[in-house]
Amino acid sequence: MMVLDHLSAPAIVLVVEDEMLLRMRAVDMVEDAGFTSIEAVDADEAVAILESRSDIALLFTDIQMPGSMDGLKLAHAVRERWPPIKIILASGQVKPASIDLPTDTRFFGKPLEAKVVVAQIQAMICRA
Repeated sequence: MMVLDHLSAPAIVLVVEDEMLLRMRAVDMVEDAGFTSIEAVDADEAVAILESRSDIALLFTDIQMPGSMDGLKLAHAVRERWPPIKIILASGQVKPASIDLPTDTRFFGKPLEAKVVVAQIQAMICRA
């Protein structure tokens, strides 16, 4: 088991968003929360990153994305394969029912309210 030392290295957040401006905004929120972000444009790229690293603390993904799976399917795949990773889902069009979300997942509608998202990221990572 890896212990994250928050003093030496900030936790890593994987941001998955196909629209560049929204991805940049999400990255800003992650960095405002005091963490490091890694970016992916779709679920396939996100899974490849997750398979190659062991230091991802949180997945921050949009639900609507092109590719082999949407953000909700990605969230379920991550919960199954990498259970310790915290998950935040966001969408401007879809509001999934709580029952459809993987356990211990937070959902935010777009437009995202930066202060609320930053506080949620900090709360989820710091109570890890």
